[in-house]
Amino acid sequence: MMEKLRVIFTIPELRRKLLLTLLLLAIYRVGWQIPLPVVDAEAMRRAFQTQQGGFGALLEQVAIFSASNLHEATIFGLGIMPYISASIIFQLLATVIPSLERLQKEEGEAGRKKINEYTRYATVGLCIFQSWFYLAVLVRSEFIREQFINPETGQLSLAWQLTAVMTMTAGTTFLMWLGEQIDEYGIGNGISLLIMAGILARLPSALWSLLQPVVTEGLELGSAGGTIGVDKLLVLVALFVGVVAGVVYMERAQRRIPTQSARHVRGRRVYGGTRQYLPLKINQGGVMPIVFASSLLLFPSVFFQWLAHQTGASWAFQLDLAFRRGESYVYNVCYILLIYFFCYFWTAIVFNPKDMAENLKNYGTFIMGLRPGRRTAEYLEKVMIRITYVGAGFLAVIAVIPTIIATWMRVDWVIASFYGGTSLLIAVSVAFDLVQRIDSYLVMHNYKGLLER
Repeated sequence: MMEKLRVIFTIPELRRKLLLTLLLLAIYRVGWQIPLPVVDAEAMRRAFQTQQGGFGALLEQVAIFSASNLHEATIFGLGIMPYISASIIFQLLATVIPSLERLQKEEGEAGRKKINEYTRYATVGLCIFQSWFYLAVLVRSEFIREQFINPETGQLSLAWQLTAVMTMTAGTTFLMWLGEQIDEYGIGNGISLLIMAGILARLPSALWSLLQPVVTEGLELGSAGGTIGVDKLLVLVALFVGVVAGVVYMERAQRRIPTQSARHVRGRRVYGGTRQYLPLKINQGGVMPIVFASSLLLFPSVFFQWLAHQTGASWAFQLDLAFRRGESYVYNVCYILLIYFFCYFWTAIVFNPKDMAENLKNYGTFIMGLRPGRRTAEYLEKVMIRITYVGAGFLAVIAVIPTIIATWMRVDWVIASFYGGTSLLIAVSVAFDLVQRIDSYLVMHNYKGLLER
């Protein structure tokens, strides 16, 4: 393996792309630490460390899959989430608006560039709205430095509000530009690498919070309550290896449908007639069903917590407890049901069996035993429904594993989140994509790939 890693840096083009990617990721990490001048970052950090659920949980969940740092209100505080939201919005709109659908399918590269331009404009609009709302919450929470507060009104002045909003908007726009530079001049998907860097940046603090009791108090055979013993540490290591292996297996899993191309006779030569297969991913929805389900469940949690504090009614407290993450069966059942729903919803958007059957027919390829056209489309739809059920079950298991570890083993949620859920799926999928891109360069220069034995 060390020899393969050494070979990577002997290819000038690949070495240049890797170093540029690392440099741009380092720039992102530097900006991630710079707070807004009007915000008391230390007071925010102390407040969110002690806050459980509610707005703090919302920020924590958003930070996982958006490369953001809303807990400390930095210049990159919004992360890349506005761009992801705008991309999802236009992807959904392309299925219902004919003009966008034509741009996406018929106009080719020019159409995709036009949709990307619309996405950038929508990103700026979302940044302005989200940063203004976020700043308003900070003003009400008294996290603004006293020297920036107007003594007459007790509010942040309009000039400083505009400065903070434009700073956060420019930060997200700069991150969007960084991602595009990685796409064009670096290696890997730029936006995905930014999100992965934000996830992995939390790993050292999570490991330290896990191992700190061991360093200060020593490692013992038994463990009681929330303390760490050698038995619990070994179980956590084995679980992590098992979960990562399961995620890798399911991310690579495919349902291969045998196909055969039609034969064409031209003179004395026979073309086509080869047997191939049509690969259908088991986890067609990727990480998006978990993102949608977890985000949607945060809103009733925040609402019922606010309602319980405002009314003081017993039924409101019961609803608050029912929708707290990891503390009730109601939350977990709703979580699993929403994952199944969004798996089928997202698969219906990204996979169209009629278009697939039409493409197979146009290329002279057919599924053996089925007539091209409607029968092929019906068969593909039936197969996709079945494998989506399996993929949704896999996502549901991965999504609830952090809750099980945090509740049963009494491990901090920050540590448990690395054993499943959104963060692990993103890290594994982005790592696989990066390795495949590096492999393509190695094979192109007649070297063995990283995954070859």
